[in-house]
Amino acid sequence: MTERAADRRLGEQVRIVGSGLLGASIGLGLSAKGVDVIVDDASPSTRGLAIAYGAGRAPEAGDAPGLIVVAVPPDVVADVVAAELERFPDALVTDVASVKLAPLEQLRERGADLSRYLGTHPMAGRERGGAVSARADLFVGRPWILAGHNGISYRRAAAIEDMILDLGAVPIEMDAAVHDRSVALVSHAPQLVASLLASRLRDGSGAALGLAGQGLRDTTRIAGSNPELWVQILGANAAEVAAVLRPLRDELDVVIAALEDPDAPASRRAIAEALVAGNEGVSRIPGKHGQDKRFASLVVKIDDRPGELARLLTEIGEEGVNMEDLRLEHSPETRVGFAEISVLPEAAHPLATALEERGWTLMEAER
Repeated sequence: MTERAADRRLGEQVRIVGSGLLGASIGLGLSAKGVDVIVDDASPSTRGLAIAYGAGRAPEAGDAPGLIVVAVPPDVVADVVAAELERFPDALVTDVASVKLAPLEQLRERGADLSRYLGTHPMAGRERGGAVSARADLFVGRPWILAGHNGISYRRAAAIEDMILDLGAVPIEMDAAVHDRSVALVSHAPQLVASLLASRLRDGSGAALGLAGQGLRDTTRIAGSNPELWVQILGANAAEVAAVLRPLRDELDVVIAALEDPDAPASRRAIAEALVAGNEGVSRIPGKHGQDKRFASLVVKIDDRPGELARLLTEIGEEGVNMEDLRLEHSPETRVGFAEISVLPEAAHPLATALEERGWTLMEAER
């Protein structure tokens, strides 16, 4: 047995149908583990690109995959899964679409063999798609949902969990309907909100946009996502997304009314309550490794020259402090940058003191 084979759980030959970001990333990760990965795609050129990047090999006569991963757009998932179930009657089939209930119901309606199908969804991605953006470590530490149903046993689906663990992700079991409701709240509605906010920037002046800081970048980062793909995702989960957006619309109306008459008796209270509610909501977002705790931020000025960031990170490590997060921002007018470092609250003051003693300049953490 090779060293790579000894380091993995998955023993099956794997066929991946669809060689975009997720499909190619799965292929890269499994190939790095020594898994025999077959890459297929309706587009020969797209398939060829993924293979060129190392995601796997082209299909050959005699292939007998034990596990098939369907990584195609949401509107064709059920069709492709059904075709793969029929073509490979001994294979276990999964998909990685971001909506789970609709494909399951469509497959059930057409009488597909659900004893060999389990839908999944890795909670990972990038703003840019395609094999050129694929990464073998895309799923490391990320939740990966298994949308279980009564038609398949846990034992029969074991190879899917083996794949998830081999890719470094964290398997989480969740009902398909609960999954769709959950991703509407934490992924699908935020995508629309970020896009709508970013659309306001189209008419902004160059002078105004030159003032943009990390707060704007944080709130609009995902607005660069693929519109064609998101039209399909949002259409497939439309009712759940609308259920999230309706109360948001109502709350926006309250804030807008308060801003239109800020001196009215209840206006400032309405604005304050909206901000406090935001504080309460963001405090519930789990931190690193799922820790439900808030972190303190330090903002350090860094000269824009090679090696400065590396020196800062090294010195933080020498102080025995573990960073929870790091964000970088460059000043548009000067050759300096700012590193926002998130640490546990109890480490913030000692670290700030130590960094200042080492000659670093700390700034106020502004948004």
